[in-house]
Order: sequence, then C-alpha cells, then structure tokens
Amino acid sequence: MKFRKLSVKNTNGKTSEEKLSAIGLGCMGMSHAYGVSNDEESIKVLHRALDLGINFWDTADFYGAGKNEVLISNVLSKNRDKIFIATKFGFRIKAEIKDFKSMNDAYLDCSPAYIKKAVEASLKRLNIDTIDLYYAHRIDPNVPVEETVGAMAGLVKEGKVRYIGLSEASAESIRRACKVHPVAALQSEYSVLTRDIENEIIPVCRELGIAIVPFSPLARGLVTNTVRMEALPENDFRRTLPRFDNEHWENNRKLAYEFDLIAKGKGCTPAQLALAWVLAQGEDVIPIPGTKKIKYLEENAKAADIEITPADLNDIESLTKKYPDIGPRYNTQTMKLVNK
Repeated sequence: MKFRKLSVKNTNGKTSEEKLSAIGLGCMGMSHAYGVSNDEESIKVLHRALDLGINFWDTADFYGAGKNEVLISNVLSKNRDKIFIATKFGFRIKAEIKDFKSMNDAYLDCSPAYIKKAVEASLKRLNIDTIDLYYAHRIDPNVPVEETVGAMAGLVKEGKVRYIGLSEASAESIRRACKVHPVAALQSEYSVLTRDIENEIIPVCRELGIAIVPFSPLARGLVTNTVRMEALPENDFRRTLPRFDNEHWENNRKLAYEFDLIAKGKGCTPAQLALAWVLAQGEDVIPIPGTKKIKYLEENAKAADIEITPADLNDIESLTKKYPDIGPRYNTQTMKLVNK
C-alpha cells in the first residue's frame, strides 16, 4: 500500500504529520444503507484491511444508530496503534422513530451541548480513549460554525480528539471554522461523476492546508458497471437517489458501460480506474471507498498502483460530457445540507 501525508498546523504553530494509506476504508455500508449486514464477514474485511496496510478507517455515530462503531471496535481496540480512526457526529434519529428508514427520520444537531454527549458515546462504542479525526457530519444551519468548531476544539484540549474535520462544508464555512481552530480534513462526496467541490472548495482547502477526503469515490458503485437495479435490496438507499431512478438511469447505464471499456483498455477494473482518477487529483486527496466484501477491498487497494495518463484523463472527461444527464446525487431535501 502506498501512503499519503495528513499535515496539520497546530494552534502552537507546529505541524503534525500522519502517514495514511492512499486508499482508506469507508465502513458505513457494513451496518447502514446498503442492504443486509453481515457482521462476521465485515470483521474479516477489517482484518484484511490491516493485512493490506489500509490504516485509515471511517465511520460515524449515525451509521446503524451506533452499530457501526461497535462493529469496528472488535478490531480497532486490539490494534489501536495500527489504525487512524475517523468518526462523525451531527445526525440524530428522531425520538419517536423506532425503525429508521430514511433521512426523514433524522435531524441535524451540531450544538456544543450535543457534541459533548456524542463524543463520549462514540468513545465508549469504539472502546478507545481518543478519536484520531472527529468530523461534524454537516454544517448545522441552526448553529454558527464557530460554536460547533469551538466545542470540537475543546475536545482536542481535553485529549478526547486529536484532529477535527468538517464534512460537506462550503468554502465560507471552512474559512470561518479555521479562524477558530485548525481543520485537518474536509470530507465530501467527490468522484468522476461528482465534482462540485472543484471550483471553490478544493482551492480553499489547499490554501489552508486541509486534506480532501472523498467519500463515495465510486459514485455509490455506479461507475463499477455492476449495479443492477432489480437486484438491489428494498432497503438499499440507492433506490432513493436520482442517479438510479428512471429519469437518469439509461444515461448512467451507458456511461458506466463505456467507463468499463476504458478501464479494460488499461487492464484494470472500472472501480480501480475511478479510484486512480480521484488519487490523480492531488497528493492531498485520500479517498475512502466503502465495501463489506474482501474481494472488493483487495481490488480497491490495488488502485493505488495504477498510473493515470493525460490521455486517460481526456478520455474520462470526454465520456462524462457525452453523457451529461447524470442527475443530482441526493434528493432535493438532502441536497439542502450539502456544501453549506
């Protein structure tokens, strides 16, 4: 596994550096959103990730209503020095909801009072003393970002958190946050098909020395050319996403097929090509593709060794222009919390 540096300027003016695997591991799908969970198989995936040198793992307290953090703890607590663990807070399930089904059953809370409760609960579930990277899952429109980050900074002083991050934040929110405390990383959706952070957000991150952590770098599996809508479980949340609906699916099916052809021409899988494209966007980019199967984990890990040429970039750019009707990544309601 190749590695990349997470460099963070501390409040004392010194710089801390962490050596993170160029390909991280998103753990959400093991407990949340992508059909039936299999904890036994997921634990095997986590152990195999360690074998492959994948040391950057990502979760959130919201995934499986805490179950994902508990699942990870089975491997994390026994291998603490080998894993850089990131988790998130912010989304809460409404009190009256007994069976979570969609984001309509949740609300956002990034208040200082909740942050204090959330970090203690995550530490307990993860069975560790300190979280390496703690993200605000979204920017709460009801709480000034300065208050949220101020509370997160307090956790750093207490030793409960090493670094703080933001997720799906706008350039303005990032600037405001950095005036309160250094931000180590921005986690946002970024892939061949999702590039809205390129114009303003990535330049601001680079100006301020903030790492970019793309989630869904495989566009929810769309670019792998393996998604079959009829085979998706009823509780797979991709059934609710516009890119997988009748309006956009024909465009995206054709795009995925031709993306696969480009990958075959390079002697790799489309998943590997998609990850290699993301890695080629800069040394400060560290994607966290999610999986709950060992074969896909191993496939993703090999993407770090694939070289993307200018000709490859041109071919991919031409393909996305050929099939522009990709559709938004979320429904209208959920998009309201993106890049805020």
